Amino acid sequence: MYRQVYGLTCHPFEKDLEPDKLFGSQAADELEARLNYLLQLRGMGLITGEVGSGKTSICRKVATALNTGLHKVFYVPLTTGNVTDIYKSIAWEMGLTTERSLAALYRSIRLEVNRLCLEMKIRPVLIIDEAQYLRNDVLENLRLLTNYEMDSQNRLCMIFVGQAELRRRLSLSVHEPLAQRLVVRYHLSGLARDELQPYLKHRLEMAGTQMDLFEEPALEAIYQATNGLPRKVNLLAHLSLNIAAMEQAQSVTALHIQTAMEETG
Repeated sequence: MYRQVYGLTCHPFEKDLEPDKLFGSQAADELEARLNYLLQLRGMGLITGEVGSGKTSICRKVATALNTGLHKVFYVPLTTGNVTDIYKSIAWEMGLTTERSLAALYRSIRLEVNRLCLEMKIRPVLIIDEAQYLRNDVLENLRLLTNYEMDSQNRLCMIFVGQAELRRRLSLSVHEPLAQRLVVRYHLSGLARDELQPYLKHRLEMAGTQMDLFEEPALEAIYQATNGLPRKVNLLAHLSLNIAAMEQAQSVTALHIQTAMEETG
């Protein structure tokens, strides 16, 4: 409804957004820089953040910007199975035959990494998303995929992406061998308070308006309710705009934010 009222060409707070159109917050820019450093090293990295912080979106932005002649990205989403299951997922992403035995899967993946690096001169990048759900034995076996002791350079860049609890798990002694291999660790926070208004303006401009539709008290109410987490900001902004449009209001007030919060329970 509010698209017509405010003259928008699309819904400004939809979750599907082209990587190059993401808002460049300070935390997001820092994460991008660290990811690019990790890619240069071809090492292992740990990226964590609260639900809705945008960590996966930023990883996707960095991945899509890579030169496909130099890098090949393999993305494995949520997996809660055993070691064989995740090896099968990796093999599937690599276009390999999903062997039945764990040893055969391991050998197949390693051979493909070697082929890409040594024959094709392409750097493979493996992104494991929702990694907080991985079992301890799975985490250890993923580390083993990066062991190329006969070569002075790493061949496989591996990035674990997960929620904050993954940091705590990897601090336990059982995961010390993996923790010692992590050359980049970064915890993504939400938007800073002074970034909220530019963020909303950025999203609204992409939807076709230069209007500042959120009053200052509304901005404060959004920040207090969301801690600057983009996914929560998007939902609250979307609902409050709809409420304001139904009232034919020229802008979103703190009262509209409060009503939207009550609707979300």
